[in-house]
Amino acid sequence: MTATRGEFRHPAMFYDGDEDYVAGLLPFLLDGIEQGEPVAVAAPNGRLDLLRAALGSSARDVRMIDMEQAGRNPGRIIATVLRAFADEYPDSPVRIVGEPVWAGRTAMEYPACVQHEALINRAFDGRDLTIVCPYDLSTLDATAIADATATHPQLWEGKHRRESPDYDPDAIVRRYNEPIPEPAEAAELTVAESADVATARRWAVRNAGELAGDADRIADLELIVTELATNGLCHGVGPVRIRMWTDDTHLICAVHDHGEWTDPLAGRRPPEPGVPGGRGLLLVHQLCDLVRTHTGPEGTTQYAMMAL
Repeated sequence: MTATRGEFRHPAMFYDGDEDYVAGLLPFLLDGIEQGEPVAVAAPNGRLDLLRAALGSSARDVRMIDMEQAGRNPGRIIATVLRAFADEYPDSPVRIVGEPVWAGRTAMEYPACVQHEALINRAFDGRDLTIVCPYDLSTLDATAIADATATHPQLWEGKHRRESPDYDPDAIVRRYNEPIPEPAEAAELTVAESADVATARRWAVRNAGELAGDADRIADLELIVTELATNGLCHGVGPVRIRMWTDDTHLICAVHDHGEWTDPLAGRRPPEPGVPGGRGLLLVHQLCDLVRTHTGPEGTTQYAMMAL
């Protein structure tokens, strides 16, 4: 797909409560409709209800996407929410409201959320596209608000528009490049070559714990382990170590190789037609409820999580 080149705009909109939310976004949405531009809103379901009511009959001209479902794993938002909509209209300016950070996000999810916000700027550079990201001052903590000023080049506060003096998305990607603590008692397997991947699939099924009775999720787990192990062998530096354990909310599969991650958008962009590869990590992001990555000179670990 070749999209029209243009200026990419990615403001954070700070709001304080429902009335402020609607007042900040309604003019942006209605102006897009009036200009004949494709418009979408990806937000938690309660926020969608507010905007539907405010838009009235104009709501039929806005694509409404429940971010609590489509964006539960922040790593899939760029490919399956933002790009999926924008790429339908390669010859037109596009407007999207995207709200990936809300008070219900967990501490485990938040690093992936803020890295996603930082990577949007790289993913859409040069596209004729505006993505407005609302942040609720009444429910989010000071860290989330400060991080928003680093991941967004423009800031909207009421009727005020200004450039962010703290804009530094690459620093955010580095700051939240955090490992997840691993328990000593986790199940563990080493995969040294591609012939070992089938063994890894069977091993994962044996260690699936609470997911064992769900055939569909077991099939997903087998695919996740296959793709991550294969990716580590093909693009990292083997051997690959796989560890699995559960916490209070997730089955966690950690796949470690000895290479350093150099493309933070890998798995977050749709595959280009006619270009081989690039689909394995994308599939992992679709199947998982959360994916996080930690990388450095000592190697790279992909944490793939499935909700219990």
